[in-house]
Amino acid sequence: MVSTPQSAGVSIRDVARRAGVSAATVSRSLRGIANVSPETRDRVLQAASELAYVRTRAANPTRSVGVLARYPAHWFHAHVISAIERVLRNSDRSLVLHNIGEPEGRQYFFQQVAPRRQLDAIMVVSSSFDEAEQEALKTLDVPISVVGGYLPELPRVGIDDQTSAAMAVQHLVGLGHREIGLISFEPHSSVGIETTNARRSGFEKTLATAELGQRPEWMVAAASNVTGGIRAAERLLTQPQLPTALFAMSDEMALGVLQTLHRAGIRVPGQMSVIGFDDHEMAPCGDLTTISQPVALQAEMATEMLLEELEGLAGTTTIRDIDVPTRLVVRGTTGPPPA
Repeated sequence: MVSTPQSAGVSIRDVARRAGVSAATVSRSLRGIANVSPETRDRVLQAASELAYVRTRAANPTRSVGVLARYPAHWFHAHVISAIERVLRNSDRSLVLHNIGEPEGRQYFFQQVAPRRQLDAIMVVSSSFDEAEQEALKTLDVPISVVGGYLPELPRVGIDDQTSAAMAVQHLVGLGHREIGLISFEPHSSVGIETTNARRSGFEKTLATAELGQRPEWMVAAASNVTGGIRAAERLLTQPQLPTALFAMSDEMALGVLQTLHRAGIRVPGQMSVIGFDDHEMAPCGDLTTISQPVALQAEMATEMLLEELEGLAGTTTIRDIDVPTRLVVRGTTGPPPA
């Protein structure tokens, strides 16, 4: 497309209004890599031509990929970031990390970094965004790939959190447990809420299928770390009656639960079984039964997808949404309920 003086100041939003579509649809149509109908793509191209809109990103590529992560120091995020960096390094691209788990870091990215359009692409690591933030990401007119979590209309590689959580609870039900509690991520945060809801849904649906009731006092939310697990178990132990098994949404939380139960003199699995999620590198040290997910593989696949899009090698038929398989790893923290 030939640039004309009219193109000065024309944004992707202007093209979207002219074509009667969303800014995200304009971005996908101009890149030619998503499931946009031919009629819609033609309408977008016509609007872009009439406004003399020019994509400016390719004129001055930075060869930098922004990685948005909510807990960069936590096990899952740290392993994802490390895997992303390895793949980018081999493609001669650099990684620019943004911690959006803190309000200040999130505000800095959306108010200072994003408007400058100095990134060639963005990778989102298991994070959620409100509607305004999602729209801001889509109007950047750069490829975006998601690792874990869920963002509508964007390519992603992750796991089926609902099915994986159900696998954990089915293991406990299969051992004979009828009284099962949940150590959950905090549900009120907009960061990572989709993962929390999916794992909780797997927990609840499995109980319903087994015709087991839910006990609200046995469903405790806490921070997704060892300390959170410790605090959650302490609150649970104040209840007059305890479950015979617990499902924790992360291994870090499960390890904190094990520490508290040990200090309270509760035998695991003799009096209470515990199952985690992730297969954290410390899980074998705690002999923790868990759901194992291939973290590095998710990151590598999502990064390769992003590089294909950057190089114009991606397919044009559909947005790729890939779930890699998880598996149950049985160790010593689960067993039959007490007689």
